[in-house]
Amino acid sequence: MTITHRTGSYDITFQDVGVALADARPQDVIVTDENLDRYYRSAFPGDTLVVVVAPGEPSKSLATYEAVCNQMFAAGRSRSSRVYAFGGGVVGDLAGFVAATYMRGVPCIQCPTSLLAMVDSSIGGKVGIDTEYGKNLLGAFAPPAAVRIPLDSIGTLPDREFVNGTAEVWKYGFIGNQGLLTRLQKSPVRGSDDDLQEVVESCLAQKAAVVEADEFETTGLRATLNFGHTVGHAIEAVAGYGAILHGEAISIGMVVETQIAEATGIALRGLASIVEEGLRSQGLPTAIPSQVDATELIASMRRDKKATAGKLAFSLLTDLTVCKLYEDVPEDEVRRVLGC
Repeated sequence: MTITHRTGSYDITFQDVGVALADARPQDVIVTDENLDRYYRSAFPGDTLVVVVAPGEPSKSLATYEAVCNQMFAAGRSRSSRVYAFGGGVVGDLAGFVAATYMRGVPCIQCPTSLLAMVDSSIGGKVGIDTEYGKNLLGAFAPPAAVRIPLDSIGTLPDREFVNGTAEVWKYGFIGNQGLLTRLQKSPVRGSDDDLQEVVESCLAQKAAVVEADEFETTGLRATLNFGHTVGHAIEAVAGYGAILHGEAISIGMVVETQIAEATGIALRGLASIVEEGLRSQGLPTAIPSQVDATELIASMRRDKKATAGKLAFSLLTDLTVCKLYEDVPEDEVRRVLGC
């Protein structure tokens, strides 16, 4: 599969871990996390620099970004180097941002090892890190040189991490992929499913089409990929990055945002229940944890990248498989849904 963007295109291929990393050169860099380093170190080319970060969302920080860059500088990596992002969404976003900015940009090869990264964060070219003010507020549009998907790594994921990734799979069904949604409603996706690669490919094809049509989020089309993310990102920020996994927060966000769509008359009553039923069948959370303060969520949502002039913006379902960006959702309706 090929994704076309403003400055060219890149291919998405399915390769086992060893093959995905086999062409890493001595002047290249593999960025990974501690868990993957322990499990896969023997698959890394022995003469390639390996930079290891702590697992989890807190590594998407300025401090970790600087540490990775400094290791590359100290090792003499140059503009002829390539960065391999071998990991889940955190490693992909962090390493992608390093590649986009190191010496004004070097190629990045995304090797996503989690379901979430495979279907979503490794493609499309959005990379970045978090700040205390919100998620992904420092970043760039920097398409990878290639995406190599080692589907064999799925078997190493803890159950919670796999289920976490399914939230993004359901998102694709809800926002426009009727065939995928029908399949999910018949049977939630499992790591052992014979059609797992087909499920991943369906998500990839959908995102590729959206990205090619609106690479830099100028028409509102690409923003539909952020269904559930305005609330979800706010939950992550308020709860403390890592306390609630990204997919878990997005699952909650999809339910809450559909409740907002119902409250504002954008969607008919009952749609949120359908969304919630699907996500619950997958084992995903669907309610904001009691310890997350609703007023703080509102403040965080005002800083969302889709927001303009402090107005709240959401990508909302009007019906199943129909999603649209709304840039001025009444705050009082949002507060009513949140109970604050």
